[in-house]
Amino acid sequence: MLAELGKKLAEKWLTLLVLPGALYLAVGVAADLLGHAHPFDAAGLSDRVGAWAKAPALGTFGGQAVLLAAVGVAAAGVGVVVQALGSLVERLHLAADWRGWPAGVRTLADLATRRRHARWQHRRELAGRARAQAHIADPASRPAASEAAAEARAAVHRVGAEEPVRPTWSGDRVHLAALRVRRHYGLDLAALWPYLWLTLPDPPRAEVTAARQALARAATLTAWAVLYLPLALWWWPALIVAAVLALTGHHRFRAAADGYATLLEAVVRLHAVDLARRLGLDCAGPLTAADGARLAELLVPRPPSTASATAGGTAPTLPA
Repeated sequence: MLAELGKKLAEKWLTLLVLPGALYLAVGVAADLLGHAHPFDAAGLSDRVGAWAKAPALGTFGGQAVLLAAVGVAAAGVGVVVQALGSLVERLHLAADWRGWPAGVRTLADLATRRRHARWQHRRELAGRARAQAHIADPASRPAASEAAAEARAAVHRVGAEEPVRPTWSGDRVHLAALRVRRHYGLDLAALWPYLWLTLPDPPRAEVTAARQALARAATLTAWAVLYLPLALWWWPALIVAAVLALTGHHRFRAAADGYATLLEAVVRLHAVDLARRLGLDCAGPLTAADGARLAELLVPRPPSTASATAGGTAPTLPA
């Protein structure tokens, strides 16, 4: 078992850190050798690399081992930096705590939120007019008017299904799951989730974990775009690489955020009633708003009472 676990860890380390990092180092070397003047001079690049390969130090096993170890360590170091940068990208995309960000970044986030809200409000007004127009349209033009109303409603949802409160679409999409849980059941998803996660069966846990990992991979892909951007100072095609990675990462992050938020809401709807029953609540059928209110009382910690706070009694002894 330990041998198999070590094999899987080594494979994951190689796939996530070393190989992308080695590719980045190779592009960095090519950028330094080619430059802006001859960005696609493959023959010149091949000659330079071939000359390096003929160096006496690389003709020995020791030299090759040292070079391979150096490349592996450097590639892994780049991969670790990208993983850390990916966490920052994910935080910026979800923007759950954007009101507590530093002043300059918070100002930009506030401007983005206001801009998204204004665009959402404008499209909502257009959708309302299109819907009213579809209601009063004559039978001959009603299909076209109904299609225009549906397109206007879809345009609103492209900005946000609800009123935007975060600077990004992905952040609002995850926030929408928590908003719907609170609206339908009166439950705080942040307080509910740790208890619900501990009682979930393996299949939904695996689905949520896979969705969460897809979110992290998309953020890491965007982080690679940020890391490739400085290479454009020496080799302008790196701009194209960074742009492609950024667009792909943005698209994947939106899709992953949508899937992750959908799974969060689905898990609450399907399994919150099981948690309520395990906590002793009598839920005859699906979870209702009344059941959610009783469950919330059990999950949210209560502040100490005035009597216990002023009694000055001895603190309880914790088990060793």
